[in-house]
Amino acid sequence: MDRAADGSRRSECAQKTVLLGVTGCIAAYKSAEIVRGLQKAGVRVKVVMTEHACEFIGPTTFRALTREPVAVRLFDEPGDPIHHISLAQEADAMLIAPCTANVLAKLACGIADDLLTTTALALTVPLIIAPAMNVHMYENPATRKNMGVLHTRGTHFIEAGDGYLACGEAGRGRLADVDEIVDRTLRVLGVERDLQGKRVLVTAGPTVEAIDPVRYLTNRSSGKMGYAIAQAAALRGAEVTLVSGPTALDAPRGVRTVAVESAREMLAAAEEAFARCDIAVFAAAVSDMRPKNPASRKLKKGAADAELSTIELVENPDILSTLGNAKTSQVVVGFAAETDDVIENAQVKLSKKNADMIVANDVGGSLGFGTDDNKVWLVSADGVLDVPRLAKSEIADIVLDRAARFIEK
Repeated sequence: MDRAADGSRRSECAQKTVLLGVTGCIAAYKSAEIVRGLQKAGVRVKVVMTEHACEFIGPTTFRALTREPVAVRLFDEPGDPIHHISLAQEADAMLIAPCTANVLAKLACGIADDLLTTTALALTVPLIIAPAMNVHMYENPATRKNMGVLHTRGTHFIEAGDGYLACGEAGRGRLADVDEIVDRTLRVLGVERDLQGKRVLVTAGPTVEAIDPVRYLTNRSSGKMGYAIAQAAALRGAEVTLVSGPTALDAPRGVRTVAVESAREMLAAAEEAFARCDIAVFAAAVSDMRPKNPASRKLKKGAADAELSTIELVENPDILSTLGNAKTSQVVVGFAAETDDVIENAQVKLSKKNADMIVANDVGGSLGFGTDDNKVWLVSADGVLDVPRLAKSEIADIVLDRAARFIEK
């Protein structure tokens, strides 16, 4: 698939370079995710590692992700005898994530005894630090003092989070969320992201329709695709409203989340946000039908057999059709989960629902509901884009790429 559009849509930040410093911490594996997050925003990433970091993750991983040389030792680059200076000069910002207590202390004292700290000392651009360590190390007065010293010098800190730590203890010290680190870094860079100033509505998850206070009708949707789209839109600068049916997922960071249960509740919440949105993505799996007369008490077997044997159903409102046919300037994206004739059914849905694009997927096999990846087709009046099997987070950006093109038309 041609990914050229992915870079062109972020032309403003295409020239930005972040030097990512990785230190010897168990959270070093998350640095690879940070690389991908920055790259999605169009940022060029170069990596410098401490020798201890190589005990947790190898330079080969970062070479593969960045397609750039990975710097580890002071004299690894024979063609550049002053490598720490050239690295510092090449960067628009340096991000150290994760940063250990040891490296924090060296930076605060101006100690430069390896390539990473020597490069940091030569910086004339912003330095961003995301620390990670044991809770007692993080709360130690020496560490807090070192952070204070660096803060007064203008260093940007992304504070560690609370939670279960690799050492077995719980408390503050775990590396901040990758999305938060990426977002803060982009803000320090002053990047105007491609959906900045846009409003995006996303529906996600299943709806549930009560039979009685205990039983209900629903479907297999996990909400993962819709949540991935909401998070991706927020990271690209959009103001996002996520209308979600019941899921086991954490609310995406930086997203306004409205929890609903039934299809009618979802329609009401979506209508409110739809009037002022630029892009509406209807990824929820909405129940087509609902019980006509849900019982106010539990229908007990033996006592309510007649009511349980025949449950009269009525049609739910069609949210995509209702709002698709009410659109003015909004870009409307729908989803089609099919078990056969996937593209043909999506093309019918595109016209019938007055959508700009339908994301179609085959849920008859091992993909679709509940998985972390998927294989989809993007169907629009422009044709059909065959998207290979990818992580849902990757598909989310591709969907938003295509949706943004409709705004430009």
